[in-house]
Amino acid sequence: MLTKARLLTLLLMIALTFALTGCSDDDDPTAPMSTAKTFTVTIENVSEALDYFGSGVFNTPVGASGPGAITAGGAYEVRFGAGPGHRLSFATMLVQSNDLFYAPAGTGLDLYPGGNALSGDITNQIMLWDAGTEANEMPGTGPNQPPRQGGANTGPADGDNTVRLVNDGFVYPANADVIEVTLTSHGNSEFTLRIENVSTDQIMAPGVFVVHSDGNPIFTAGMANVGEGLENLAEDGDPSPLAGAVMGRTGIVVPITPGVFVVHSSGQPLFVNGMPNGGSGLEALAEDGDPSGLAGSVTGSDTFTTPTGAAGPGPLLPGNTYQFTVTAEPGDRLSLATMFVESNDLFFGFGDTGLALFDGSGNATSGDVSAQIMLWDAGTEANQWPGVGADQPLRQSGANTGAADGDTTVRLVSDGYSYPAVTDVIRVSLMVQ
Repeated sequence: MLTKARLLTLLLMIALTFALTGCSDDDDPTAPMSTAKTFTVTIENVSEALDYFGSGVFNTPVGASGPGAITAGGAYEVRFGAGPGHRLSFATMLVQSNDLFYAPAGTGLDLYPGGNALSGDITNQIMLWDAGTEANEMPGTGPNQPPRQGGANTGPADGDNTVRLVNDGFVYPANADVIEVTLTSHGNSEFTLRIENVSTDQIMAPGVFVVHSDGNPIFTAGMANVGEGLENLAEDGDPSPLAGAVMGRTGIVVPITPGVFVVHSSGQPLFVNGMPNGGSGLEALAEDGDPSGLAGSVTGSDTFTTPTGAAGPGPLLPGNTYQFTVTAEPGDRLSLATMFVESNDLFFGFGDTGLALFDGSGNATSGDVSAQIMLWDAGTEANQWPGVGADQPLRQSGANTGAADGDTTVRLVSDGYSYPAVTDVIRVSLMVQ
């Protein structure tokens, strides 16, 4: 006979068995646990608007193996890019003086007067300026002038500390008897500046140039120098402090376009380093910021198109982000591509095999992975000076309008132009949910 106590014991055993075994395979404790993880990927545009488009130092005479001054017959040359609305400023010291330098007006030279690129001899627009930082002495004989002074910055202060055209009662050679400045336009928004010493006995020192839209980047006539290195250049022929000051405020704003991403376990789904792009849609993304063709041709891929908080698709401007989520398992990798807009066909991406989303122990990758992002050349259009090329998206007449690239392979960009550091433009981070 089944007693009440035995009945309760039996029911308890049945309940315990049910709890341990469950009623479906989902609750089977012997089934393997899922190792999949969900990642939130954030792409941020960290570039910033700066004061100047381009700047640099000219310090190595043409034909020389290293930096130095230019004596009779010597010349400096520097190549730079500029577009309509840009101006050129530069300064170089007249060495046989206390603080005099050659330069155009403080506002610089209009590089596109009347809409046409400036080219030819522009010496008549160059003047001899007094930096107002050291009292002037007889040119060529003063004991506080570089060839004779005991050290840098040794002369007495000037009673007038303003930058002005030289007018001190001493006699100086005509500008055209000392310096000849020519500007050559190469088309495609590229120029060469040549500064030649045409004297028989004068010396000119290394200098600084700035490409800018407005303002007075090196000096303002009638005002004291702003203490950013003009004194070093004008007194001692040392361009480095001024170059450091202007180069720290030089750069281009780089929008980032909608892009493509895909999770994969092997292969090179978006491109293969060293091989042509293959006509899968990478060209449209890298030249014109259109991800649709590449996304449509790569199985399992998707797009990121709308900045966080925006009402609809659009480019990523400084300070804004794209976000998307992916689910992956150990062994999976993430590939993505997004255009560097101020270019003809450059794009950001990981290596061609993508980013490992887990390490060898199965731990999920998280945090800032920007160091693994690289700037790639799609090999589909000839490169022009970044930020001013006429066939780049912000200036071209239509999609797919530039000349073909002589090298059709996808590769890390290496074209002789200067680009901002990748991490100064884009930040990519992963958060494991």
